[in-house]
Amino acid sequence: MLEYFTSAAVTLLVVIDPLGLAPMFLAVTQGFTPSERRWVAWRSSLIALAILAVFGAIGHLLLQALGISLPAFRIGGGLLLFYISFEMVFASRAERSADNSETREQQLHYISVFPLAIPLMAGPGAITAIILLSGEARGDPVMLAGLSAIAVVVVGSCLAVYLAAERMNSLLGVTGNAILSRLLGVILAALAVQFVIDGIRASFFPA
Repeated sequence: MLEYFTSAAVTLLVVIDPLGLAPMFLAVTQGFTPSERRWVAWRSSLIALAILAVFGAIGHLLLQALGISLPAFRIGGGLLLFYISFEMVFASRAERSADNSETREQQLHYISVFPLAIPLMAGPGAITAIILLSGEARGDPVMLAGLSAIAVVVVGSCLAVYLAAERMNSLLGVTGNAILSRLLGVILAALAVQFVIDGIRASFFPA
């Protein structure tokens, strides 16, 4: 059982990579106030935790009922991420936020769901991992409770990283944030393309 818990913790930490999410969080929330960033951080973390909980409980059944494969989910997430990265590189997201103040609340809601909760935290990799780990528990309530606790800790570490990212934002300044946003937009585009490639490989060339 200890080996299972250790494996679950390492797997989720590596797949979700809380520390690696800090610059992404800063980039997609560029132009937001500190209070708005905190709100987005809390909401995205809770949504990601809820998604992992649902897929951990009924993941296989849900995907089968909808007729969706994990490779298809990965390809769809990759295409949507690429759209976000395009906006980051050309600063259209920041311009739209400034020009359309009436939909500010909608923007906060959208960003907390995509791309922060899905697919950066609760992406195809994390969903696959939680489904496999819950399957390994074989219905053992102690192991399932431990897996749930591990998921809470990992997502909580993402929240802590998001909240600490605000200090990084103040240190970077306007110029630093502009450079970081475009640089990370390129990195996010590469990550999106990799999602699509992995999905296509899994669909047409299964191991």
